Amino acid sequence: MTKKEKNSIKETIELELKKLEEQIETLKEKTKPISPDCSLGRLTREEAMNEQMMNKKVLNESTLRQIRLKNALKRVEHEMFGICVECEEPIAVGRMLVRPESVRCVDCAT
Repeated sequence: MTKKEKNSIKETIELELKKLEEQIETLKEKTKPISPDCSLGRLTREEAMNEQMMNKKVLNESTLRQIRLKNALKRVEHEMFGICVECEEPIAVGRMLVRPESVRCVDCAT
């Protein structure tokens, strides 16, 4: 992988991290507990609780991706960055631009 490609991937990671930080802050607000004395009707309260559960799931997934991206950012300058951990072949640059946290090539990931 060339230095230019690594820099492009690094920029992608930094942009994704910024987006995730904003998303995580929004989701933290949406997942705050719903007060039991909230004056919602029964169905509306159930809907709010279901929405809260979905937002918690998205928050957990976003937090996990954030951790993976931060790890990828630390590894981007390492010579083994972009090399599949299973077959030790280079991971396609296109894949790394879409999923920079990838540690497996497409073949090994499937």
